[in-house]
Amino acid sequence: MEAVLARMRALDERLPERDGVAVFNRVYLTVTQTLHERIAHGAFPAPRRAETLSVRFAERYLTAVEADRAPACWRPLLQYRRHPGIRPLQHALAGINAHIGHDLALAVVSTCHVLDCDPAALEADFDRVGDHLVSLEEHIREELMPGPDLLEIADPLTHLLGAWSLERARAGAWASARLLWSLRRSPDLAEEFTESLDAGVGLVGRCLLTPTG
Repeated sequence: MEAVLARMRALDERLPERDGVAVFNRVYLTVTQTLHERIAHGAFPAPRRAETLSVRFAERYLTAVEADRAPACWRPLLQYRRHPGIRPLQHALAGINAHIGHDLALAVVSTCHVLDCDPAALEADFDRVGDHLVSLEEHIREELMPGPDLLEIADPLTHLLGAWSLERARAGAWASARLLWSLRRSPDLAEEFTESLDAGVGLVGRCLLTPTG
């Protein structure tokens, strides 16, 4: 966890403040630091499982934003990270969409391989880490939501906020992880499903980044 936190801090120092990746990174760094502290202080009954899942999860985000060619789910944010018509809240939601909609399922499967267990053994830790991610969405909305004078019912951003759900994304990630685990002996099918998941999450991310201002 210290290693991934160090990489997030380095990104925070390197990126311009209004860069779309920087917007997501700042909030994710705060939430990951809190999660690290909770694991260290015994809030999770199986700390090794929780930490392994959290690290594998965070590493996927860091690898994607540092790569020469990111997965399709991260490309909209990377492509539109400096677009003047896209608000910080949209950048943050696009990041959490890519991270939960795509990265979380793959992190579960990777953790299962590392710990030599099946997803059922991780379900309680998945739920606890997922509950903690609720605070990620709360931080995003508290820090980046425009004031009531700016966010009127007709504002397109109101529609975008109502169209995306963290709970649905978490449920989809768990279903995807279970399916990928069941396909582990059919690598061609697993790869085809992973590519389809990546593309679908990327499409949602592109919609979340529709310029509104």
